[in-house]
Amino acid sequence: MGRPPKQEIELTGTERRELEGLAHSRTAPHGLVRRARIVLGSADRRSNTDLARELGLSIPAVAHWRKRFLELGLVGLYGEHRPGRPRTRGDEEVAGLLAKVLRERPADGTHWTVRTAGTATGIPKSTVQRYLALFGVRPHRSKGFRLSTDPEFVEKVRDVVGLYLNPPDKAVVLCVDEKSQIQALERSQPVIPGGLGEPERASHDYRRHGTTTLLAALDVTDGHQVTAECKPRHRHQEFLAFLERIDAEVPAGLDVHLVIDNYCTHQHVKVRAWLARRPRFHVHVTPTYAS
Repeated sequence: MGRPPKQEIELTGTERRELEGLAHSRTAPHGLVRRARIVLGSADRRSNTDLARELGLSIPAVAHWRKRFLELGLVGLYGEHRPGRPRTRGDEEVAGLLAKVLRERPADGTHWTVRTAGTATGIPKSTVQRYLALFGVRPHRSKGFRLSTDPEFVEKVRDVVGLYLNPPDKAVVLCVDEKSQIQALERSQPVIPGGLGEPERASHDYRRHGTTTLLAALDVTDGHQVTAECKPRHRHQEFLAFLERIDAEVPAGLDVHLVIDNYCTHQHVKVRAWLARRPRFHVHVTPTYAS
């Protein structure tokens, strides 16, 4: 008996437009693009041998996807269900693992690890790791938070955020703060600059020179101009000296809007008196416990 005649593929206008879009797509999966080209080539009466040679596939692979399209249409090109090994852990067991990790603490530690969770639940650590990653559970990580109790929280947020979003004309907006307890370290030997194929290198040992405090004012209107200086301490005297520098450097015709936090130095009586004598300075205080 002879081989049955090959069934030809006839495309509707909609199917051809869909297939041509897939065949020329730069974002669709590569396999789907090749399948679309197989069907288009078959519809143009090209042989399986020619298509296999052009697309770098085997002839049975071309024949398989051609048959899939004849049986299922466009849906058949999006792959088929491939049966794999059945799940060894049921939903209740997975839920129990997540509940233990999220609601309990290990007896001999502060946070669960994949090994301790596996020992406690009887699930292999590799499986525990896979389920934790699947559900986005990271018991080894924690974040801190603090809720502001400021009764004027909403008003202060609107004031500061509104200032950032819509800075006033003929004015500079400066976000001012201190970074204290910075270690003043000096390397015991000069830093060797980087070169071709070599990173910058610094000696591992150093000499301590105590600590310093960085006072900085960021101009939020341009986002990169910073006025900064280091001081041995961070009392109201140092803060006043820094304000004097800002007053001297900002042109006289501009108002100065200062965004500061609730640090006691900023609220000192002498600081308030200094600001009161300079009407071009406008202070905007962040809510309590806010950065």
